[in-house]
Formats: sequence, C-alpha cells, structure tokens
Amino acid sequence: MDFLTSNSQLLLEKSMGFLWTKQAAILDNIANAETPNYKAKVVTFEDTVREKLEQAAAPVQGGAAVKQSVREVLESAEPYVFEAQEQTRMDDNGVNVTDQMIEMIRNAYQQQYVYQAINKHYSILRMAVRGQ
Repeated sequence: MDFLTSNSQLLLEKSMGFLWTKQAAILDNIANAETPNYKAKVVTFEDTVREKLEQAAAPVQGGAAVKQSVREVLESAEPYVFEAQEQTRMDDNGVNVTDQMIEMIRNAYQQQYVYQAINKHYSILRMAVRGQ
C-alpha cells in the first residue's frame, strides 16, 4: 500500500493516462482522415469512473455483490477505446478533422490542468515534509 498517494492523486494519475490515450486516438484519427472505411476512435473514462464510484458509494442492498472501495475503483480504472459508428463521408470515413482538432485543443488544456494539479499536490507534500 502506498501511503503517500491519496485517492485524489491516484485519480490525477489515472486521468493523465486517459488524456495520453485520448491524444493518441485523436492523432490516429487525424492521420487517417483520408483513409476509406476508417472509423474514428473515441476514448472514454469519466463516465465509467463516475458510474463505478456511484456504485461504491451506494448502500449495499441485502447481500448484493461485494462493494469496492474508492481506492479499488480508482486502481482498476482504465480508459475505454471504441470506434465511433457515425459516418461523415461517402467513403465511410468517420473522421471530421475540424472536430478532432477541437478535441486535441481541449485535451491539451485538460492535460495542462492535470499537470498543475499534480504539481500543487507535490508542493503541498514538500511543505509538509519540510514542516512549513
């Protein structure tokens, strides 16, 4: 057990992995924008984690399945990559380059926010270790 890693720090680490996976999928989509029959990749993470956390927080109903702790939910959280089913062009290519560029910019801002949050977390730990 890692006593220095809080649940919030673990969630930030998992979020960073999700954002890297999402960026790779966006770059694959842009690179294949002219490939016939290519289906755009979509990466999800937040909805799955939210659903699992809500299940962990819900009261146990008369001998239901064993509840997971928040820590277990976060440790098992992984991004989910799937192919979008929408068709945008006649050659069955599902990539809208403009949408992908917007997602890439949004992803960059989210990465920047997560980096700042991780940096803040470690700054607080350093202050605590120094006794300030």
